[in-house]
Amino acid sequence: MKKAYLGIDIGSISTKGVVIDKDNKILASTYLWTKGNPLKAVKEVLHSLKNELDETSQIVGVGTTGSARKLIGTILGANIIKNEITAHAIGTLSKYPDIRTIIEIGGQDSKIILLKDKVVIDYAMNTLCAAGTGAFLSSQAERLDIPVEEFGNIALTSNNPTPIAARCTVFAESDLVHKAQMGHKKEDIVAGLCKSVALNYLNNVGKGKKIISPIIFQGGVSKNIGVVKAFENILNEKIITDKDGHLMGALGVAILSKQQKEINFTFDIIEDEFETNSINCSGCPNNCEIICVKKEHELLDSWGNRCEKGNQIINKEQKTFHNE
Repeated sequence: MKKAYLGIDIGSISTKGVVIDKDNKILASTYLWTKGNPLKAVKEVLHSLKNELDETSQIVGVGTTGSARKLIGTILGANIIKNEITAHAIGTLSKYPDIRTIIEIGGQDSKIILLKDKVVIDYAMNTLCAAGTGAFLSSQAERLDIPVEEFGNIALTSNNPTPIAARCTVFAESDLVHKAQMGHKKEDIVAGLCKSVALNYLNNVGKGKKIISPIIFQGGVSKNIGVVKAFENILNEKIITDKDGHLMGALGVAILSKQQKEINFTFDIIEDEFETNSINCSGCPNNCEIICVKKEHELLDSWGNRCEKGNQIINKEQKTFHNE
């Protein structure tokens, strides 16, 4: 049997999965929408990966990252659970060891990672506002009645991008409507939107950061050639993109799983039933929200508790599970 390693990146918009071999070669990969149900999305990802893998591969390492990394890591019995910054950095460095700046724009958030000598020296994230993200572009594409996949190519036909205020989704939409009513060409508005995404990112996530080449652009928005070109024009630098750029977080955490104690993972977990519930502990002013994960009357894990009173709630919940 050939040893393989699974990495899952569970985001608010999309869920990504990869299986790699001992040399970090991707044996199988998949990408789909989370649709507000990370557990269901992960099961679908696992089903797709299973169908892509040959029977000689045995997964001995599992890593999770992304917004639901703790939940999914617990359910999968992962041997490592890591934050997105570390996972993206490791995944990117495995393919581009000299990279200095990682620009990442996803469906609802964005981040910047600065590296030196293959070590993360600074980073910033924006998870509070969707302006300038994939969700923002999708909503504007719908408003313009243009498939978002065509945005980039349309933007490249413009010689005079329309200035669009993109600091806030509401302002951007009203500005877009106003510019359209003034008679601005559709391709100029699209190019303006792409430029505004790049400017919004640099003025917010990248504010105060020293962006040094080589620069790589990742996340779903990196598939938009219009935004790529906008970054190149503003920064006056070549921007690297990768066909697997959306998988870098999953790739990175799969690589990290290789450094941990091996486990015996099977795809049987696809058929297992799990249940999650949250308990509000009012035992002290912390008012902790404790998340519990259960499988067949067994409490697998819990988190969110910050004191001994919360532990009493968890122990009571464990007894309740066993008595069901």
